[in-house]
Amino acid sequence: MSFEQLVAVIRSLNTDDAFRVRLDNSQWKAFGAYLGNQQVRPGDVIIRQGGTDRQAYFLGEGMMQVYLKTAEPGSRVAILRAGAMFGEAGMFSQGERMANVEAMTPCLLWVLHLTRFEELAQRMPAIALEVLRGAAGVMASRMRANLSKRLPLA
Repeated sequence: MSFEQLVAVIRSLNTDDAFRVRLDNSQWKAFGAYLGNQQVRPGDVIIRQGGTDRQAYFLGEGMMQVYLKTAEPGSRVAILRAGAMFGEAGMFSQGERMANVEAMTPCLLWVLHLTRFEELAQRMPAIALEVLRGAAGVMASRMRANLSKRLPLA
């Protein structure tokens, strides 16, 4: 999958928590230079609840599940599909990760490490600001959804 294909998948995702940014094609291309990619297998846990890693992800291909560490049934919070952003809250906060994120199928992820985002902010602040605005929109949408389900926020 090329980065251009990822952008098309992100743009086509029609969910409340979609990553919606106002970037033109040249800005998307510039942003793409700051992302790495990785393949993951079904069952791979990408984010561990309680972890302190600092990166966000874009799901290019496949499906991921988000769930809480609990013995209770129904601990699954969400299923993510291609085009979704996840891990943004942990990248921008100093707190621990709030949930586990596990691959349900083979997946292709595009990764934004905090250090790369900081480089982007120094070199292209307008693009970084728009990425931050889009990530804040994702977080706000998910917070509203979790509040409506009465899920804990921490």
